[in-house]
Amino acid sequence: MNNSRCPWCGTDPLYTEYHDKEWGKEVHDDKVLFEYLILESAQAGLSWITVLRKRENYRRLFADFDVEKVAKFTEEDIERILQDPGIIRNRLKVIAAVNNAKLFLQVQKEFGSFDKYLYSFMPNGKPIINHRKNITDVPARTEISDAIAKDMKKRGFKFFGTTICYAHMQATGMVNDHLANCDFKK
Repeated sequence: MNNSRCPWCGTDPLYTEYHDKEWGKEVHDDKVLFEYLILESAQAGLSWITVLRKRENYRRLFADFDVEKVAKFTEEDIERILQDPGIIRNRLKVIAAVNNAKLFLQVQKEFGSFDKYLYSFMPNGKPIINHRKNITDVPARTEISDAIAKDMKKRGFKFFGTTICYAHMQATGMVNDHLANCDFKK
């Protein structure tokens, strides 16, 4: 079967699997939303395929993306993580991941879930399904990602500007930016 895909994922098997099975699929599970928060923040300034190739190492080092465990990481945990060549060893990003976990828990407490918080920014609390024809029509940010990123920055989140926020929205299906001719749109 020869499927039509969005051109950004190329032919790398890891990238095409991510495109086909995850990207743009609606997620409402806070554990998965936290995973993408860590991964998207790690990606800042790098390519997404770089992070995808290191995903299992992140899973191993960040307690299977258990936000409560990550929020309790100590300076010793941070140093241990930074010694592992299986991740992007950027001290500021690792420190931010731990700090963001603490803030994630605060948001959950305030809103009932991180999912409810994110969707409070969405029109009618629903995802946006776009029907773009060309990859050049897909924006790097929107007014909604601007608003979420601004609010998260105000709350103290790091490495989560509007471009990373929009990538997070795409990854978790808050926005479906599969091109109109993509066989994996739904």
